[in-house]
Amino acid sequence: MEQEKVILVGVETEETWKNFGESMQELKGLTKTAKGEVCFSLIQKRPQVDRQTIIGKGKLTELKNLVASYEADLVIFNHELTPRQSQTIADFIEVPVIDRVQLILDIFALRARSKEGKLQVELAQLEYLLPRLVGQGKYLSRLGGGIGTRGPGETKLETDRRHIRNKITAIKRELKEVAAHRERTRQRRKNNRFQIGLIGYTNAGKSTIMNVLTAAKTYEQDELFATLDPLTKRFKLPEGFEVTLTDTVGFIQDLPTQLIDAFHSTLEESREMDLLLHVVDASSPDRSQQEQTVLALMKELDFDKTPILTVYNKADKIDTAHFVPTLFPNVLISAKSSRSKEELTAAIRLQLMENLEPYTVYLAQNEGKLLAQLKSDTLLVHEEFLPASENYLVKGFALPETAIIRRMEDELDK
Repeated sequence: MEQEKVILVGVETEETWKNFGESMQELKGLTKTAKGEVCFSLIQKRPQVDRQTIIGKGKLTELKNLVASYEADLVIFNHELTPRQSQTIADFIEVPVIDRVQLILDIFALRARSKEGKLQVELAQLEYLLPRLVGQGKYLSRLGGGIGTRGPGETKLETDRRHIRNKITAIKRELKEVAAHRERTRQRRKNNRFQIGLIGYTNAGKSTIMNVLTAAKTYEQDELFATLDPLTKRFKLPEGFEVTLTDTVGFIQDLPTQLIDAFHSTLEESREMDLLLHVVDASSPDRSQQEQTVLALMKELDFDKTPILTVYNKADKIDTAHFVPTLFPNVLISAKSSRSKEELTAAIRLQLMENLEPYTVYLAQNEGKLLAQLKSDTLLVHEEFLPASENYLVKGFALPETAIIRRMEDELDK
């Protein structure tokens, strides 16, 4: 498919100047991920955005001329546009206009693999586009499946609003069923398994780390939102302790609220975790901003009670001698290095020992089966045969509700 030529538009205001540069870079990255080619970025400084056209009449004429000279197919604004603004601008410049939110929704439509992922994207797109249907018909039919129209498709968008409202209700109902099914699966999978979740800013390297630890073949690309559907794999520590590892969707500055709502159940997975690995790109010039974005979103989603290990990734791209971490506890690795698995596993092991309950029990000689089970279900750190009593002395760490913790408490009560 031929790449669409895109012009980006951003307004730096008194409110947005601080993160404006990073935000525009991100918009460029998002456009590239959506298979668009950025041919020009129009930037304007003003105290606040123009209520009618974001950029004002003079700049709008300039934009129209730029569209003509670059033969652009599409204009993307780095601001959420109201239905009226987007219609006014599109009518004047005579090419389709979308905003940052629509672009992100489009990438999600491109990336969703699972049934639930696709449903959630469709729901978010329909809810976003419903108030924007007026006057969009001619542009939607001209776009022919380009950026900003993937997902529900033009025909659905051009039918009447009632049809779309019915569709939204049907998707919500279906998502409820899928969420209930996911909950049942999660309960079965929990089965006293220690669960680790990977979170972090988009493109920080979560999927790469997942692959390092579990040898899973996750889609691993230097693109924004490479992972969308949560993927869970087993990961075995050297001692034999088996835990589950779940990769989640990447966080981003100004993540559209529709997506926070739509991906609630995807992120819901992370709320059940016993430990979160917050993956940070140590080489990013905007590292501090990215860390704050993730922490703020986690607070909003009630994840801030879960223990977190910060994994500073991409150490190969920085001078490690001058690296100053800002979040603790942490570990600095390069997922590309052969030692990364060893270093990360050691840091995870330390967190497990801090967050699990320690146990010390004596096992009889005929309890070999239980000993083997403890090796896979708990972090077993010491095992010794005592000839005098013909018992095994076993020490380790386990989740609070497990049978071995109860057995130790019973032994202490005797």
